[in-house]
Amino acid sequence: MQQNKPVIGITMGDPSGVGPEIIVKALQKQELHDQCIPLVIGDAKMLRRAVQILAIDTEINVIQEPRETEVKPYYINCIDIDLLPENHPFGEVSETSGDAAFQFLKKAIELAGNGNIDAICTAPLNKEALHLAGHNYPGHTEILAELTGTENYSMMLSSPKLKVIHVTTHIGLIDAVQKINHERVYTVINLADRTLKDAGYEQPKIAVCGINPHAGENGLFGYGEEEEKIIPAVTKAQDEGVNVEGPLPADTLFFRASRGDFDIVVAMYHDQGHGPIKVLGLEAGVNITVGLPIIRTSVDHGTAFDIAGKGLADERSLEEAIRQAIELSPSQS
Repeated sequence: MQQNKPVIGITMGDPSGVGPEIIVKALQKQELHDQCIPLVIGDAKMLRRAVQILAIDTEINVIQEPRETEVKPYYINCIDIDLLPENHPFGEVSETSGDAAFQFLKKAIELAGNGNIDAICTAPLNKEALHLAGHNYPGHTEILAELTGTENYSMMLSSPKLKVIHVTTHIGLIDAVQKINHERVYTVINLADRTLKDAGYEQPKIAVCGINPHAGENGLFGYGEEEEKIIPAVTKAQDEGVNVEGPLPADTLFFRASRGDFDIVVAMYHDQGHGPIKVLGLEAGVNITVGLPIIRTSVDHGTAFDIAGKGLADERSLEEAIRQAIELSPSQS
């Protein structure tokens, strides 16, 4: 291997989804190979089927360890976690696919933990399939946190115009409001500050969303959630020198952040943060888990079973996720 370039482990996600196709399409971009050594962790059979569907002239090179990676034009190196039968279907939810997606990620975490890869980039998994296989996690983020023993972590979405980090994610709205507290808000503010400083921002400008319309408007809306759950966290962080402001009304905050008033927005719940990012374009969004001992980036879209196996999937979010993994990887710091 060429040790001057980071090794990016790309997990296939749910093999019945668009993961195999977007991986094959993304890895036709020579610029990515120029910047890193991509290593797919998944199922070689599904990659080969994707190659056939896309009618692309490329070869799947099965290896056992990252050190066996061959750097050749039109080569896709793959650690084959061979769990799927021949002719495993695209576009169907199954226990087999759910378990495979989990095992792909588990192997990647192991490789990252022992230093054999520099970062993990994940294709999408399907939560229903994951649960059918007995892996009762809300998504990638929670698996990564548990398997790395991480307590304080958060989901950050990044696009060219906007970065958002979340206080809560994959829970219902009523549960999210109950779970939000000033300790968690303070933790996420600090995760945002540290992450951007690590990325080269000298003094990141952080904005914190309110929970209620107009950020509660001094108690007019809601039951004092902003005063109880957010203001103490913002005040504490400010006292410690963090450049943070809030709580601010979400309906105008994301516009202000997208024009450059702030470097990152702290969102209180899933759709508050995901909606603005996805309006800006699914192909531009990248999901980054911050707070982990390893680097993890991901596409910001789902498995798209309705188009899986048809050669229609858009690979641009995966390309951007690989680029973000390269930029964040220890080899580049």
